[in-house]
Amino acid sequence: MKPATLRPFLPRPAIRRRILIRRNYAVQAPGNPTLQVFDRHAKYLQKERAAASVERSRQVDYLKDEVAIRLTERLLDINRTFNHVLDLGANSCNIARAITLPDPDPDPSKTTSPPLSSRIAHLTAADSSRAMLYRDADLPFNQEINLTREVLDDEERLPFEGNTFDAVLSSLSMHWINDLPSVLAQINHVLKPDAPFMAAMFGGDTLFELRTSLQLADQERRGGVSPHVSPLADVRDMGGLLQKAGFKMLTVDVDDIIVDFPDTFALMQDLQAMGESNAILGREAGPIKKDVLLANEGIYRELHGNEDGTIPATFRMIYMIGWKEGPNQSQPLPRGSGQINIKDILGGGEVK
Repeated sequence: MKPATLRPFLPRPAIRRRILIRRNYAVQAPGNPTLQVFDRHAKYLQKERAAASVERSRQVDYLKDEVAIRLTERLLDINRTFNHVLDLGANSCNIARAITLPDPDPDPSKTTSPPLSSRIAHLTAADSSRAMLYRDADLPFNQEINLTREVLDDEERLPFEGNTFDAVLSSLSMHWINDLPSVLAQINHVLKPDAPFMAAMFGGDTLFELRTSLQLADQERRGGVSPHVSPLADVRDMGGLLQKAGFKMLTVDVDDIIVDFPDTFALMQDLQAMGESNAILGREAGPIKKDVLLANEGIYRELHGNEDGTIPATFRMIYMIGWKEGPNQSQPLPRGSGQINIKDILGGGEVK
């Protein structure tokens, strides 16, 4: 054993003190400040794993297919053809599949109508997950449309030139974007003048049943709360974000889709197979503990269960339409140019 050594005492003048004062500063990267909420790499891995199980992934596409159909139906209100359309965050090309369906017009007076693909000369489907993007490349709908697939490094950075597309569509992808204002501004940049942007995303109270029951189960079994369901944008915010990005003639509306499941385990298995698992930065590592899952099952049924023994899961869809400004675009009439008094419509009294 090495003997301990003692540092000899030195006369005070021989001791040199060097005081080093160092200040550290937090430095923001160039550009506007961005709040990072989601782990984009984790989301990429979730989608890659989900697409690897092809048949299971196709079985749970019921929600993405339904939303893609509802979104593309809105193209029927635009009386024009599109030379080049971008599907941003294409997933498994659900929009491409939707626009090749026959008789898309829901008007019962129209017994037949041509597929929407007849109005789109070229569709570019872009997504960061190669496995998900090419999952259905061998299915027949690929032969019914001029479709190009493009793998992106990240949906938050668009590699396209300005004034490239006659329309941009996005279905169930933008709810995982960290910097929505930047992405919306980039979309506006790649659109041609007087071209529409149409999107659908999860928002607001999506999966509020699962969110509340997991919070209560966490509190009961662990004495605290951990975020298991990702935060989502509110419909009240989207109009302002679109306007800030430069879009005109905005339309934002909400639609709830309620899906019944046999139990919470089936719900969470479907979410995982969709590639829609939690991807919050700083989330708890590993799966949810068994005792929390069992408590969640009972709480969910008690608070939200259906009479037939199933459980409902609410998916709140935010649909939005905005137009890039163009020289020939319709403009609102000047203030005070109205010819009809609102009193004549509402009837009686002064309107103040």
